Amino acid sequence: MKVILLADVKGSGKKDDIIEVSDGYARNFLFKKKLAIEATSTQVNSVTNKKKAEEFHKAEEIKKVKELAKELGGKEVVCSVKCGENGKVFGSVTSKEISEKLKDLGFDIDKKKIILKDAIKNTGTYTAEIKFMPDISAKITVTVVGA
Repeated sequence: MKVILLADVKGSGKKDDIIEVSDGYARNFLFKKKLAIEATSTQVNSVTNKKKAEEFHKAEEIKKVKELAKELGGKEVVCSVKCGENGKVFGSVTSKEISEKLKDLGFDIDKKKIILKDAIKNTGTYTAEIKFMPDISAKITVTVVGA
């Protein structure tokens, strides 16, 4: 019997998968626990359309993120902080401060997406990476000046 899974079922498949199972397993377990429905032609079409829509929306989101990464790439952020002798910063410049400076430039970037190689504890110019997705990132320049 062909069924459409309504939830992830260990050993059988993931949500919205169309699988072939035995009649007893379908009736006695999957249907009773509302984990699956019978795969009629209308149900199969609706699941197929839903998957196509999800793929389309994901592709649109990736397109927007790539545009944002391209626009953000190469931007410079200037952070002015209190510092002592020899340009040593009191504390350090964090991804939160960089995120706030990016908001001033009109980019709403979460601080968790900003990756710094080392802690910024001196004045100077540094490179920070913003990871939007595993394969989409942008590099920005962070300039730290004493106040």
